[in-house]
Amino acid sequence: MNIDELCQTATAMVQKGKGILAADESTGTIKKRFDSIGAESTPDSRRDWREMLFRSGPAMSQSISGVILFDETLRQSAVDGTPLVELIRNTGAIPGIKVDMGAQDMANFAGEKITAGLDGLRHRMKEYYDLGARFAKWRAVIEIDAERPSMACVAANCHALARYAAICQEASIVPIVEPEVLMDGGHDLDRCYEVTEGTLKHLYMELFTQGVMLEGTVLKPNMIISGKKCNTRAGVEEVAEATVKCLKSSVPASVPGVAFLSGGQSDLEATAHLSAMNAGGALPWNLTFSYGRALQAAPLAAWCGKSENHDATQAAFNHRAKMNGLATLGKWNEGMEG
Repeated sequence: MNIDELCQTATAMVQKGKGILAADESTGTIKKRFDSIGAESTPDSRRDWREMLFRSGPAMSQSISGVILFDETLRQSAVDGTPLVELIRNTGAIPGIKVDMGAQDMANFAGEKITAGLDGLRHRMKEYYDLGARFAKWRAVIEIDAERPSMACVAANCHALARYAAICQEASIVPIVEPEVLMDGGHDLDRCYEVTEGTLKHLYMELFTQGVMLEGTVLKPNMIISGKKCNTRAGVEEVAEATVKCLKSSVPASVPGVAFLSGGQSDLEATAHLSAMNAGGALPWNLTFSYGRALQAAPLAAWCGKSENHDATQAAFNHRAKMNGLATLGKWNEGMEG
């Protein structure tokens, strides 16, 4: 474990004005997104799509601190032969890798999930470091309704996150720990707060038990937000206030930063909520973004799988990255979206 390298990398990932691009969609997930715009999903088309984003100069150099990659992408090279990892590094951003093997049904607990991927992870970490990855991501899925999650689900997922984090740090790779309380369903903001706070407190107990150095980690949580089917959706200020309150009650100040997932929010919602949090005054940690769809939906719609839309695609990505970069400073407003 290189403690100095871990701390420097984690701090750089959550620096003010920048955030993380989540470009780690599995082959199945990215095929669904390509299907929605009538584009074929092949190794070359996936490479071309991501290369367009990584070559978007203003976004990558000014607003993106790191990029989470899928295993396939970490090993790919651009059309001109330059490894995609090198393209990312040349912009000043840090390459990362998704290492979990996805959420699977949890035995004895119908409707709940446990994330797989711990077997063989130590060997894969060494290979990923050699390939250029300096941080990793592991996502736990927490279903929420009146009865769920069970304590067993929270405990199992937090334990797995902590074991993954310890293996990452052993290989001098910064772990992003992602316990996502889903925003599906009809739960209200208070129920989301209750489940998220309990999950985060259990997570940090497990991280402490596993000897994880918090200064060399990044937290990627959901925001405290009403479920998609809730009849009374909370407003921007209410979401921002509840999220900051929840973090203050459960996340140690030694964590350098929190990079929120967008979790099904619209582009503007994700940006507005983040900006409102950062406009509220000094906090123990930097609050930034680790968005996938909320950064890629607009450029994907501009691209439509056609090479002639290259410039429009990059312009859309540059814009969304800039807006979210401003949100990390609390300086975004809707008038900038014109």
